[in-house]
Amino acid sequence: MWYNNILETIGNTPLVKLNTITKAIPGTILAKIETTNPGNSIKDRMAVKMIDDAEKSGKLKPGGTIIEGTSGNTGMGLAMAAIIKGYKCIFTTTDKQSKEKVDALRAFGAEVIVCPTNVEPEDPRSYYSVSSRLEREVPNSWKPNQYDNLANTAAHYEQTGPEIWAQTEGKITHLVVGVGTGGTISGTGKYLKEQNPNIQIWGIDTYGSVFKKYKETGIFDKDEIYPYITEGIGEDFLPANVNFDVIDLFEKVTDKDAALMTRDIARKEGIFVGNSAGAAIAGLIQLKDKLKPEDVVVVIFHDHGSRYMGKMYNEDWLRERGFLQDEKLTAKSILAKKESTEIVTLDAQKSILEAINTIKSMNISQIPVTQQGMIVGKIAESDILTALLENQGLKSAPIAEIMTATFPFVDLNTSIDKISSLINKENSAVLVEDATGKIEIITQYDIINAISG
Repeated sequence: MWYNNILETIGNTPLVKLNTITKAIPGTILAKIETTNPGNSIKDRMAVKMIDDAEKSGKLKPGGTIIEGTSGNTGMGLAMAAIIKGYKCIFTTTDKQSKEKVDALRAFGAEVIVCPTNVEPEDPRSYYSVSSRLEREVPNSWKPNQYDNLANTAAHYEQTGPEIWAQTEGKITHLVVGVGTGGTISGTGKYLKEQNPNIQIWGIDTYGSVFKKYKETGIFDKDEIYPYITEGIGEDFLPANVNFDVIDLFEKVTDKDAALMTRDIARKEGIFVGNSAGAAIAGLIQLKDKLKPEDVVVVIFHDHGSRYMGKMYNEDWLRERGFLQDEKLTAKSILAKKESTEIVTLDAQKSILEAINTIKSMNISQIPVTQQGMIVGKIAESDILTALLENQGLKSAPIAEIMTATFPFVDLNTSIDKISSLINKENSAVLVEDATGKIEIITQYDIINAISG
C-alpha cells in the first residue's frame, strides 16, 4: 500500500503510556504523539482542513497566496499543503519563536516576516496586524486566521477526538491540552464530551496569558498580559476557537517549569517533544491531587523537539534565564575561585607609547580600552606591532586609532563551555559584570585554575 501524497499520512498518531516522568501522578497517563504527523505537529490536521474548506467556499482560488500569522507549526502544515496543492505562502511570526521554526518554514519555500512580540494585537507591527495588512495588499490571497477559523476546531472534532476515543476504548477520563488557538482542546473536547459528559477537559495556560482568569471570572484582564517565553500556548486575546464551555478548568505553568519539563520528557521517556508538551506535563503534575488511580489521562504532545534546539534544549539559553543550575562551572563559579584583582584598563585617548609601557610593566598581552568609564574596545601587542611596522611615528597617537573590538561580555550564568568557545586568537579573555556591578575579566588561565582547583 502507498499514499498518493504526503497529506494522506496526517493523523492516526500513536498513544503512548508514560512511565517515569508521571510516577507521582495517580492513574494511567497516555501521550498522544502528534510528532508523527508529516509536519511533525498536530497543526497539520487543521491546516489541511482550513485549506479544504476555503477551496470549497471559493475563498482560496487556484494559484493563490496563503497569508497567515503563525508561531511556526501551523505554517509548516499550510506550507506542506500549499506545495501539494499549488499555492504560495507568506507567514508572519514573532521574534520569540525559535530560529528552527522560522528556518523550517523557509525550507518549504515560504516567505517569513518576523514581527515584535511585545506589542498589542491591534498594534500595526504585531504579527496579527501585519498578516491582515498583507492579505489586503496581495492579489488573490487568503488568510486562514487559525485563531477564529472554526475549521480549526472542526478538524479535531472530526479526527483527534474520535482517534483518542477509539484508542482508549472509551476509557479516557481526562484530556490535558496546552491552549493557544484553542482548536485542539475545543474540537477534541467537544467530541469526547458527546461520548461521555463526565470526561474532564483541562487546559494548560501560561503566566502572561488571559485564559485562566477569563474562564474563572468572565473578566478579560489586560493587566494580566505580559511577555512570556513559553511557545505555542496562551494568548493576549480571546480566539473564537477557544470554547470555554467545553474546557472544565485552566492551570497556569511558569516558563521555567515548562522549559525544564520539556527536557525531562526527552531524558526520562525518550520522547523528543516541544515546549507545550513540557507545559502540559508540568500542569498535570500540579493537578495530580485531582486524579484517582483508576483514571485514564490523555495528554497532547503537540510538536517536535527539533524546533527548540536553540532554546529549551540549549543549556546556555536555560542558564542565561536562570532556569538551569547544575554542577557545570559558570562565569560566577570561575570568579569565585579567582583572586579578586583590579582590572587593568587604558583610556582611549592615552598614547600608544603608554599602552606599550603598561603592557611591559604589567606583563600582559591585551588590555581593555575605556571611554568615559565604559569599555569600548581592546588593544593587544599584535595590534601595536602591526601599527608601528606600518608607521613608527604612531607612538604618540591615541590608542583609539588602533584599538579593536572589545572582549566579549558574558553573563554570570554563562557556562564554561560557552566561555571557552569565546576565547580564541582574537580574544584572550571575556568580560563579566559581577553581582555588585563591577567588571571582571576571565582568561584561559582562570578557566584552567577553576577546573583544576
